[in-house]
Amino acid sequence: MHSKKLLATAALTGTLALGLAACGQASTDSAGSGFEPKGKVTMIVPFAAGGGSDIAGRATASGLEDTTGKTLTVQNIDGGSGAVGYSEFMGRSGDPNYLLATETAMLALPATQDVEFTYESFTPIMKLGDDYTLIVTKSDSPLETCSDLTDKAKKERTVVAISGATGLDNITFTLMEKATGAEFDRVPFESGAEVITAALGGKVEAISVNPGEVSGQLESGDLKALCAASEERYDYDDLKDIPTAKEQGIDVAFAQFRGLIAPGDIPAEAKEYWISKAEEFAETDAYTKYIEDNKMQPNTAYGDDFTTYLSENDKELRNAIGE
Repeated sequence: MHSKKLLATAALTGTLALGLAACGQASTDSAGSGFEPKGKVTMIVPFAAGGGSDIAGRATASGLEDTTGKTLTVQNIDGGSGAVGYSEFMGRSGDPNYLLATETAMLALPATQDVEFTYESFTPIMKLGDDYTLIVTKSDSPLETCSDLTDKAKKERTVVAISGATGLDNITFTLMEKATGAEFDRVPFESGAEVITAALGGKVEAISVNPGEVSGQLESGDLKALCAASEERYDYDDLKDIPTAKEQGIDVAFAQFRGLIAPGDIPAEAKEYWISKAEEFAETDAYTKYIEDNKMQPNTAYGDDFTTYLSENDKELRNAIGE
């Protein structure tokens, strides 16, 4: 079974600046050029520190500080595989002084759990890029390929760690099960960092993690990659020798998007402000460094284009998980 990238559509109900001013959340500059945030801005990361979402959120916050001249404070609100952070963010409706570092969970949570939000509850600002995963195990494991892993999981209990019950790694393992008939026993954690710790400690047979989260452990030789759950092999020098799952007879490839959203019901001028600052960020060396350091593909989209991407990939995600 084969699947590609993830996304969804957001219903934006931009309100008037009057309602925002009543909340004391925005100001108009002296030149009358439109919206600017008043005071500091909070970037919510709906997962624990140390994982891919945290890395993305902090890189984006830092980049936006440079393009806006404002202070952005990162706040990790983990729990419920991301549901707690997204629910908190939904309560910030109409407040353009809040942003959130988003990813696949924004689509996967409504598709699999009883939560009060969908991607349409928020205002899409920027898709930073696409992030596939590597299937990784401890360096002294007898497993050498993803085929070895799925063969084992067909015959005996095989424990894997996942970051959240609805994240990209869980989706990847689900697709591998559908493609091969294997069955994995999952242990959920709240971040990629915790998943890596479980693998290093030999508590699980394998993990599915983004390359940027695990490059250090691969370089040190503490962990080894069994395959890449990507369309093609990576071009990065340190990853180019890792075969794809498809090369090993497992037709699975699934990308997680990473992006930036604002709350729902923000004024149109606030939406345009954040899009313009995000576009400026994408032209900086800091953005390029984030993409390259985390072995991502720089496929950007903004505003309504990001919304279209989300809409299409929401459908694809639900098909992938068999909803």
